[in-house]
Amino acid sequence: MKSLEADLLFYEDSIKEVSKDIRKTKLSRFPIFVAHQHEAFIGELILSHEELGTSWTIHASTLEEFLEKGLVLKEKQELFEINYKDPNKFMCLFAMVPEGANFVFYPYH
Repeated sequence: MKSLEADLLFYEDSIKEVSKDIRKTKLSRFPIFVAHQHEAFIGELILSHEELGTSWTIHASTLEEFLEKGLVLKEKQELFEINYKDPNKFMCLFAMVPEGANFVFYPYH
């Protein structure tokens, strides 16, 4: 996870800008950024580890897409929204590793 933290510092400005765009265009109030080192089939590619010489790739997604794909259950939507941290201060990450995946709220610096 240290490599993810290093990449997030490098990616921070780009992620924050995409988050603002997602909210400004009213695509979603709940942007989610998928961090992975292999392949992910959710969201849109915004930062490629291959192109940038980093360890992690980032896709931009939304709560709505996670609901549609069953990654967040409809009955858990309200709980997710209540626990979602201020997107001006935190990025919502869905960190995918071979052992599984977890939501993490990582603060902007």
